[in-house]
Amino acid sequence: MISFPRLESWNNLTKMATVVAQVDRKRVLCRISYESLRAKFGASDDKFMQSVAQHRTDIQEAARRLIEQDDYEADGSVLIQTSDLQ
Repeated sequence: MISFPRLESWNNLTKMATVVAQVDRKRVLCRISYESLRAKFGASDDKFMQSVAQHRTDIQEAARRLIEQDDYEADGSVLIQTSDLQ
C-alpha cells in the first residue's frame, strides 16, 4: 500500500522538492527538480513549494507509478522527471 503523508521540503542546494511516500511502513523520498516544476507547471523562481502544493495530486500519481514499477534510484529514492508527469 502506498500513501502520501503531508511531508514535503525544498532543498536549495540541489534545487529539488521532496515529497514523502509511505510504502509498506517504509518512507520513500520522491524528488522533483526545479526544472521539472517549471517545465510542467510553470513554477516561478520563488514559489516552488506553492507549485508542489497546487499540483500535489499529479506529483503523487507520478511517484506512485514509479514506485509500482520499482523505478528507484541507487539511494532508494524516486526521481520524478518531467516526462513522468501527465
